[in-house]
Amino acid sequence: MGGPFRTASSLPPPTKAFSSLGRRLVLATLLFCLFFTLAMVTWRTWLAWENNLAEMNSELALIDQVFQNTLAHAIWELDRESLDQQITSVATAAPVGRVVLNILRPGQAPEVIELKRYTVDQSGVVPVLHRQLIAQPYAGAHEKVGELTIEGDHNLLWERLWSEARSIVITQLIQSLLLAGLVMTMFNRLVTVHVVHIARHLAELAPHTLKRHLKLQRAVQRQDELSLLEFQVNELQDNLRAHLERQRSDELALAASRDQMAELVEARTAELKAANQSLEALSRHDALTGLANRRYFDELKDIEFRRAIRHDTPLAVLMCDVDFFKIYNDTYGHMQGDLCLKEIAETLRSVFGRSGELTARVGGEEFVVVLPNVDAAQACEAAQRLRTSLAERELPHSGSKVSPFVTVSIGVAELDPQTMDHFDQLLQRADQALYRAKHQGRDCVAL
Repeated sequence: MGGPFRTASSLPPPTKAFSSLGRRLVLATLLFCLFFTLAMVTWRTWLAWENNLAEMNSELALIDQVFQNTLAHAIWELDRESLDQQITSVATAAPVGRVVLNILRPGQAPEVIELKRYTVDQSGVVPVLHRQLIAQPYAGAHEKVGELTIEGDHNLLWERLWSEARSIVITQLIQSLLLAGLVMTMFNRLVTVHVVHIARHLAELAPHTLKRHLKLQRAVQRQDELSLLEFQVNELQDNLRAHLERQRSDELALAASRDQMAELVEARTAELKAANQSLEALSRHDALTGLANRRYFDELKDIEFRRAIRHDTPLAVLMCDVDFFKIYNDTYGHMQGDLCLKEIAETLRSVFGRSGELTARVGGEEFVVVLPNVDAAQACEAAQRLRTSLAERELPHSGSKVSPFVTVSIGVAELDPQTMDHFDQLLQRADQALYRAKHQGRDCVAL
């Protein structure tokens, strides 16, 4: 009865490493926060850059408003001391990195005064303000006395930007970490604890504990997915308990007929054993040579004959007989004769091994070869290859009258659909050819 269940201690260990759902959820949240943080930092940094540019432009414009009239008046009055003080004040202002003043003199080349905060030239990303200096020597008169160029401080601009960027990054990182911590805490309290409780409950299940239902320790106002899981687990336990009770009654019923089934199985086993013995008796292969035996040959010969007639394809047969085999047995003994037949069978397998070719032992020293889709000329060539292969083995035969080695005589016949209506006629024709080969001196092929 306890077959379908195993205790928690007998359960196999998990094959894969344990991975917490909460940790995976937090990692997913952190990855999302990372990409979101990168996007927000990029966007807010770009806004900060635009704001810093606008702020520096405003500061440069304010400096221009403060010093524009005084610089123009000093140039008109040729007050060099006041001019130097004012241009120095402009150059030392916080947002100013470089000041260029072009003083226009009638009939003279312009005088250029340049003051800069750094010796190295700054990049062109900082704001630059160009103004014409207009003097009013008297009411209603306007005289252009010079041009003022104020360039922002590159280092100050980047220093402000980096300060704001650090603040943006730190703020976004803190928000992401707080969000991940909140997600992990909520997931652990609402899901992880109860899932672990369900897993432990399932691990402790056994046939005698199915009546003990799962009860999650939580207070919920409405049903949710965990409530559905709890209900389904308890329903599954009830169904299993009912199934085990039915199984027990079925086992009692099966026990009553067990002896009868055993007797029936024993009878069937005896029948199968007898059938296997019959199949072994009807084996298709010759026990000595391993070639097809006469029974298998008789099964296939008519099939090949009908196929050749139906498809109008050539069909050739070789009848092979070992020359002076009786003398061979008398000279070397029957055991050596069996070994000789095995060597000849191996030679036949090596020459006729293509799909469809059938080699069979039909008598003591007689072999037949059926060659589908082969005409008489090709069959004669194959017969010669067989003689050559056998000669290369050089099986000694001192009693032979044609060779010091074992040889075969071969008769070849080809199907003639006009005069033959069954395979035995073709086989008889091959046997007649074999008879002629023997009368022609043996160790030859006759068609």
